[in-house]
Amino acid sequence: MGYLKAKSTASLIAGGTSGVLLLVASFLLPEKFQAALMLGLIVSVLLAGKFVPDFIHKKAIVPGGLMAALSMAGIVVTLLAWYKK
Repeated sequence: MGYLKAKSTASLIAGGTSGVLLLVASFLLPEKFQAALMLGLIVSVLLAGKFVPDFIHKKAIVPGGLMAALSMAGIVVTLLAWYKK
């Protein structure tokens, strides 16, 4: 969204990097459960750190609100998976 709206190459790189890291975490789950959860948690916390304040300040549902909700959901799901292991 950031790239489409503002032609922000930084948004494109950050989004691609976050996506790749989350895909790596998903592939690591069967063999390295703890490492996968840690990687997913770190990415989700970093995304929340960017998008939650952005959403609070701008009150824009897209992309700030959507990404804030998804990153918070990622944190909750990761912590639940870690707790239930």
